[in-house]
Amino acid sequence: MFPHHREREQPIFSARAHVFQIDPATKRNWIPASKHAVTVSFFYDANRNVYRIISVGGTKAIINCSITPSMTFTKTSQKFGQWADSRANTVYGLGFATEQQLHQFSDKFKEVKDAARLAREKSQDKELANTALNIAAPQYSQSPPVMCVNGPEDKLFRSQSADITLSSEKERIKKMLSEGSICEMNLEAELFTLQDSNTKLVAALHEANANVEQWKKQLAAYQEETDRLREQVSQVAELEAHGGQGPSDLLKDELTQSLEELEALLKAKDEEIHILQNKKVEYHEMEHDRDEAIHRLRETEMRNAEMERRIQNTEQTLSNSLEDRDRMDSEIQRAIEILDIKIFDLNDLRQSLVKLIDK
Repeated sequence: MFPHHREREQPIFSARAHVFQIDPATKRNWIPASKHAVTVSFFYDANRNVYRIISVGGTKAIINCSITPSMTFTKTSQKFGQWADSRANTVYGLGFATEQQLHQFSDKFKEVKDAARLAREKSQDKELANTALNIAAPQYSQSPPVMCVNGPEDKLFRSQSADITLSSEKERIKKMLSEGSICEMNLEAELFTLQDSNTKLVAALHEANANVEQWKKQLAAYQEETDRLREQVSQVAELEAHGGQGPSDLLKDELTQSLEELEALLKAKDEEIHILQNKKVEYHEMEHDRDEAIHRLRETEMRNAEMERRIQNTEQTLSNSLEDRDRMDSEIQRAIEILDIKIFDLNDLRQSLVKLIDK
C-alpha cells in the first residue's frame, strides 16, 4: 500500500538506523524490528497536510507513524532515541551509528512536530471559519429543490453519496491494511527472536554434550588411576602383613595422599556431571518452549494469511464499487445529454409556434 501513498507524499529527511519496538508484554525490553540498519524517512502528505515517519524493510512496513504535536522524541543515550505512538499503542526506538546522526534526527523530529502543530491550528481555524459562514448564511423557508431541468443537482447529490460511501470504504480498508502491517511486523520480530534463541540453544547443547564426553573420558582415566593405586596399597599392606620388605613409609604416605587427591577429584567430577545432567533437563524444557513458540508463530501466520485474504476481497469489492460508480456517472451523463436535446427540440418547437401565432 505504501507505493500508492508515496505518489502524493514528498520525502523531507532520511537517516539510517536500527529499529526497535517495545515488548508489549513487559513494556521494558526492546524487540528488534529489523536485522540490519534501515532507512527511516520523514514524509509530508500535501493533500491531507499530514507528516509521517515511514520505514520499510523489504516489502514490509516497519514504521508507519503519523506525527502529532503531542509526540516527543527522547534521547536516552548517546546513540539511541525513542518516541511513543499512542495510535499504534507502541514505543519505537532508533539506534544510530554516530551521535551526530541522533542529533540530526532529533532536530528534524522537533521541526516536523512544530510544522504538524501549525498545520493542525490552520485546519482548526479553517473549520471555525466554515462554521461561521454556515451560521451566517440565510435560512430558506422552504427546502431548496434538489432537481432542475438539466439535472446537475441530482448528479451532485448522487456523486456526494457515492463519495461518502467510497471514503468510508477506503478508511475501512486502510484500517485493515494497518492491522495487517502491524501483524506482519510482530510476526517478523517474533521470528527473529525465535531464530536467535534457537541458535543460542543449539550452541549451548553442543558445548554441553562436548563437555560431558570429555569429562566422561577424564572420569574413566581417574577411575583407572584410582584402581591402580588401590592395588598398590593393597600389595603394600599384604607385604607388611607377611613381614616382607615393602616400600618405605614415605612412599606409602605419597601413595595415600595421591589416592585421597584422586578420590576428591573424582567426587568433584561426579558433582559436575550431576550439574550438567540438570542443565540438560533445563535445555529440554527450553526446547519444549521453543516448540510452543513455533506453534504460536504458525498460528499467527495462518491468521495473517486469513487477513490478507479478507483484504484482497475488500479491495475487489472496492474495485467493483468504483466500476459501478463510473457506470452510473456515464448513464447520468447520457440521460443529461438526451434531456438537453429534448429541451433544444422543445425550444425550436416553441419558437416555431410563436412565429405561426405572429403570422
